[in-house]
Amino acid sequence: MSTEITDNAGQGRYEIRVDGDLAGFAEYERRDGAVVFTHTEVIPAFEGKGIGSSLARGALDDVRAKGDPVVPLCPFVKKWIEKHPDYQDLVKG
Repeated sequence: MSTEITDNAGQGRYEIRVDGDLAGFAEYERRDGAVVFTHTEVIPAFEGKGIGSSLARGALDDVRAKGDPVVPLCPFVKKWIEKHPDYQDLVKG
């Protein structure tokens, strides 16, 4: 199983593909110099396989590389960050 995470800026979302098929996405908006995550969804056929966690990690790694802070309005992303303290520095205070 190969996964790829990309920033689809045109649609305002990070996408994760598994073997070329869309498996999930994390929607975001850019506001006041921050990336505001608003909604995350995993396609039902891919649920329970860690796709959401891989997507969150990949999206947050990309945001970190770009130097932007994060506002996790999405409950999934917020909870994921809470469980991974090494990502809490990304959260805009």
